[in-house]
Amino acid sequence: MAKVGTIYLVGAGPGDPELLTLRAARLIEGAGLIVHDGLVDPAILALARPDAELVSVAKSRARHTLPQDRINDLLVREALAGRDVVRLKGGDPLVFGRGGEEAEAAQAAGVPVEIVPGISAANGAAAAAQIALTHRDASSIVSFVAGQCKGLTEQDWSGLAGKGRTLVIYMGVKTAPLIAEKLMEDGLAPETPMAVIENAARPQMRVLRGLLAGLPELVSRESVISPALIVIGEVTARSPADGDLALTKIALEAMQ
Repeated sequence: MAKVGTIYLVGAGPGDPELLTLRAARLIEGAGLIVHDGLVDPAILALARPDAELVSVAKSRARHTLPQDRINDLLVREALAGRDVVRLKGGDPLVFGRGGEEAEAAQAAGVPVEIVPGISAANGAAAAAQIALTHRDASSIVSFVAGQCKGLTEQDWSGLAGKGRTLVIYMGVKTAPLIAEKLMEDGLAPETPMAVIENAARPQMRVLRGLLAGLPELVSRESVISPALIVIGEVTARSPADGDLALTKIALEAMQ
């Protein structure tokens, strides 16, 4: 019987190579074929051996290099041809990474698959920005949602954010006005603190803080681009230095 390769669904974390797991780093360094997302930092791809084949399947809101079903086909085809495939994803493969779909495609084709977790975008961004997603005095519940998906306006987000809760929104830059409007219509106070974390854990990282009502204007004024996360809740207004609630200058100006 012909040898069948293994598909490794590998989380690359938020971008800093230092935040890779040992398993992920070893797979990247030894891989002959790496199929990677656009959010994987070049510094991580630089760990690949010189003769490795690097295939980009970068996606954006307006353009996909390959649709998801064709990515699935590519992974399975190469594995059935006897090649081990490292499928490298930003963050964690199973948190808005479509790793579940790729694992199901591999399993349906009889291809061995291994999932290597990575530091999720939310965890990496929160740590880099020194925002505690949970805090004994501010939040005991964290929710993760996608801000770029079909049927966003029909989804019920009521109860996901508010007192004692933290809401983390992936892929929400382009839909920031809709997100702010939706949350306020669902009962969240306009003065709820929030933060936008752009290029988390990378040298060019920015942490922009303000209030929910000012989210669309902040994203527009600061020309925020992906990758970026939106974090909504009291935890974003806490000072990393002393733990006291302290609205930033942007938030104070928005309140005036």
